[in-house]
Amino acid sequence: MLVGYARTSTSDQIAGLEAQERDLRAASCERVFSEQVSSVAARKVLKEALAFLRAGDVLVVARPDRLARNTAELLSIVEDLKAREVGLVILSMGGERLDTRNPTATLMLTILAGVAAWERSIMLERQREGIAKAKADGKYKGRKATIDAAAVAQLLSQGVGPAEVARRLDVARSSVYRLMPGAGPRQ
Repeated sequence: MLVGYARTSTSDQIAGLEAQERDLRAASCERVFSEQVSSVAARKVLKEALAFLRAGDVLVVARPDRLARNTAELLSIVEDLKAREVGLVILSMGGERLDTRNPTATLMLTILAGVAAWERSIMLERQREGIAKAKADGKYKGRKATIDAAAVAQLLSQGVGPAEVARRLDVARSSVYRLMPGAGPRQ
């Protein structure tokens, strides 16, 4: 059985999710699992899809980044599927399908995943350098505060506990604790 999995990170990416679902159905997937969740959040539907698969089935995804957060996770999923005798087909790999039931395709996937991880780390390094330069030039201010420090201080001075301050101001307790006297920067 061909089983598809589609994911977008946010609910405003409806067109992207619909395009993945369309491509998975065009690839003859009999069942398609879809979710709109960030890759860093728990992906419940992915777990359902992986649990649904049986020996002889094939998991089909549009792109590897829809399936895994990083190279290690991707390769872990591939190994788990292989051990369960489940194939993996990735539809969009430079215009070619990649089918891990073929050893050469598994090698290509490993290489491409490694290159993607390298590319991301280089991009993050350039981003950090840009932020450092902007800070040095006084152009980077960071995110605007979402909490009224004066209101927190006033409530704390009245003897209101941190949890109650957070509830009254509708902010996270951790934000209140950061603003408490003596909190200082975290190490």
